[in-house]
Amino acid sequence: MNTDTLSKIKISVLDLAIVREGGNAADTFKKSLELAQHVEKWGFTRFWLAEHHNMQGVASTATVVLIGHIAGGTSTLRVGSGGIMLPNHAPLIVAEQFGTLATLYPDRIDLGLGRAPGTDQFTAAALKRDEHAAMEFPGNVQELQMYLSEGNKNGRVRAIPGEGLDIPIWILGSSTDSAYLAASLGLPYAFASHFAPAQLHKALAIYRQNFKPSAQLKEPYTIACVNVFAADTDYEANRLATSFKKMFLGIITGNRKQLQPAVEPNEDFMDPMEEAALQQMIQYTFIGGPEKIKKELEKFIDITQVDEIMAASAIYEHEARLHSYEILGALYKKEN
Repeated sequence: MNTDTLSKIKISVLDLAIVREGGNAADTFKKSLELAQHVEKWGFTRFWLAEHHNMQGVASTATVVLIGHIAGGTSTLRVGSGGIMLPNHAPLIVAEQFGTLATLYPDRIDLGLGRAPGTDQFTAAALKRDEHAAMEFPGNVQELQMYLSEGNKNGRVRAIPGEGLDIPIWILGSSTDSAYLAASLGLPYAFASHFAPAQLHKALAIYRQNFKPSAQLKEPYTIACVNVFAADTDYEANRLATSFKKMFLGIITGNRKQLQPAVEPNEDFMDPMEEAALQQMIQYTFIGGPEKIKKELEKFIDITQVDEIMAASAIYEHEARLHSYEILGALYKKEN
């Protein structure tokens, strides 16, 4: 194993603006900004927020507004969407919104795009999402690219601000379809292996094999999003991860709640079938003290050859969440 693996990649944060039990959205937004300010000091590259709807435990519905909130409270961190669910929005609106963000915070805004609704079918309908929207995703990405291009200055419909701005567009995905699209458009690719691990390796291979250089990107660039729960000891990390496991169990069973307090790691809160389904879903979850996290992440990076790790950490206790990212940042700095 390469002993300086972590020095070859970038590390970043995916924040779902998770609302914990006993808290509220205002508290969540405050803590998200505090986390962003800390990871900026600890050497992280970017801080992405994801669009979700109709989930009492997730407050990132107005993703663009939150991106502005985080960017306004930081100075060097790249801030963006992981992602904007493009079928929920007109490409022109997205171009104008991100053009506004990029004007306010130059060279710091990322635009990650996904094709899923980020919600259930009833909420998708309430969002006026067309049932064929997923099939139109490739065309909508290209329409968005057109609005952001300098070449659209003579177009009948223009994004102002937005036109001509250098806003990096990313394709997000959890399947091979997104890999083909990112490769064909020559865009960087971020894979959601933190909740959909099954096709990670196949998707990365497809993306790299089919990549076509573009004006934005000359060579393939990949991010793998994973779950990280780091603490001073393996036992404490496993305790902290129980909140996350209960959250994902709620997704599997349909009993979704706000993020629950941690329990002792040996406490039995799921049956064997639920546990098997959970373990399959969270395959790329790294839990432990610094040495265990370092060893397992290095192995993952060596195998996948990703350019960047984006860590999600659904930890109930705010100080413990900060410390988890601090440990990850310290491991990265040691290698650098």
